[in-house]
Amino acid sequence: MDSAWRAWARERSWWTKTSQHSLRDGFVDVQELLAQRSLAGYEEADLRRVVESNDKQRFALRAHPTTGSLQIRANQGHSLQVEELDLQPITLHGSDLPECAVHGTFARHWPSILRDGLSRRGRAHIHMAPGEPGAEGVISGMRGNCEIAIYIDIEKALQDGIPFYRSANGVILSSGNAQGVLPRQYFQRVMQLQPERKQLPLEGDTPS
Repeated sequence: MDSAWRAWARERSWWTKTSQHSLRDGFVDVQELLAQRSLAGYEEADLRRVVESNDKQRFALRAHPTTGSLQIRANQGHSLQVEELDLQPITLHGSDLPECAVHGTFARHWPSILRDGLSRRGRAHIHMAPGEPGAEGVISGMRGNCEIAIYIDIEKALQDGIPFYRSANGVILSSGNAQGVLPRQYFQRVMQLQPERKQLPLEGDTPS
């Protein structure tokens, strides 16, 4: 089924970027995808099993409200901008304000992140989780093998007007500032998770 998932993901990216159909809410018809050459031999039932067994709950299925045809969308966007993706705004005084927002990354990226801040890097949003990998309630938002966890001061960022959202599968998202960046001033603390756990400094010399 892994091969079906990879083939479908490639075709969905192509189809959503080239289709003339409406993508206002991010849903696309499953039969349109299954008609692509790389998905020959796969059926609707295969796609349902793949989506339902995805432990990160990255995708959602629905019946089209008018035609009843099966449709699918990502629970959070990547490079594709979707106008009506089901994202719930996080507000400063709302009951849904997360206790923490953590971005996972790898050691090789840390020097540039410390220097320049967290960037969307062509995506629609910066992705965060409500905890470190393995924590209760964390099903998506970062890779399980990430080496560094960057804790974001979400309250300070919200006070400064930076928007945050929560996706249907619990991922915390932000489009960052006008440049698409969460600057270092919003880093609350940074933990190295591997090969040994320790806190990394935020002050002092900036890596070159």
